Amino acid sequence: MEDKKGNFNLKSASILALGLGWFPQTPGGLERYIYELTHSLAANQDQIELCGVGLPEAELNLPIKLTNLASPDDAIWQRFWSIRHNFKKTRVGKPDAINLHFALYSFPILDLLPKGVPVTFNFHGPWAWESKQENFNHKFGIFLKRSLVEQNTYNRCDRFIVLSKAFGKILNQNYQIPWSKIHVIPGGVNINWFQPNLSSQEACQQLGWPENRRILFTSRRLVHRVGVDKLLQAIAKIKPKVPDVWLAIAGRGHIQTALEQQVKELGLNDYVKFLGFLPDEQLPIAYQAAELTIMPSQSFEGFGLAIVESLACGTPVLCTPVGGMPEILQPFSPNLITATTEVSAIAEKLEQVLLGQLPIPSRQMCRQYAVNNFDWDKIAQQVRHVLLQ
Repeated sequence: MEDKKGNFNLKSASILALGLGWFPQTPGGLERYIYELTHSLAANQDQIELCGVGLPEAELNLPIKLTNLASPDDAIWQRFWSIRHNFKKTRVGKPDAINLHFALYSFPILDLLPKGVPVTFNFHGPWAWESKQENFNHKFGIFLKRSLVEQNTYNRCDRFIVLSKAFGKILNQNYQIPWSKIHVIPGGVNINWFQPNLSSQEACQQLGWPENRRILFTSRRLVHRVGVDKLLQAIAKIKPKVPDVWLAIAGRGHIQTALEQQVKELGLNDYVKFLGFLPDEQLPIAYQAAELTIMPSQSFEGFGLAIVESLACGTPVLCTPVGGMPEILQPFSPNLITATTEVSAIAEKLEQVLLGQLPIPSRQMCRQYAVNNFDWDKIAQQVRHVLLQ
């Protein structure tokens, strides 16, 4: 039911969510998404219980109820047993809706979910295929993840939310989920946390970054598919024409050592800085310090949360034509989408922007686009409508 203002299901609802870890203790796009979504729903006076692995067990005076099901340090079979045991033990009452976010932790409790309650799965990516891309598992492990865990979990769900048409296509083609069950709702951004409240000079001063360089920024989990290696090659390619370019890389991951070695081999020691884990309070400052945020992903980028975070801070974004990223930028700044994922295409766009050959949107335009289209208050209402329909 929709009221005159466009709000859905005005009556307070009880929603059970199953996530992953706890943001910001375990930083990541998925964890942030779940954190912001559950808090936005709770602000709407809904009763939210978030179950997960490694959640705080002490009372945090939060608007949502946290139920920790297992320790992330336990072996996988121990986690499965704990998840099932603790979920069963802590059930009180029957929710109005169930919202699952991660197949691995959903799988052990599928038969314990109350009957007659709609189950919505937020598909954040093809878990098995991502593991294969990063060479994390042998073929049998990939088969188990996809056929046993993912497919069985999805078969139990009534409807699905994806953050982009690109991931809706993967869900439809790889897991045979009909489009009639798939709802495309983009990710959101906390526009009060990510906002342009500093000049680039002030931001650089706070972070201790150089104030006389053309600063580029990327916040990435350092794995193969995000394309940081291609970005480094692009920086090496453009530095003769843009000698004051300087790239800051935030994030950690299993290929960091290889990337650091690549920087040395390309002679980029004075052009690139690895920041490691960047505390959440510094992330909006980093976006504002940069002239441009870069998203050089090569595959499996279902949305690109960093894009809307950067835009909310007033900083334009350059991305490759991968996954859901073009769906964000195409209506706003299509000239900042590279032609391909190759080094030459990334370098060409970077050079055009830094040499003033390509117009980029203003700080105010970036901010307004993010506020109009990706404000969590609006996104959460769309998600809520799907959960409770």
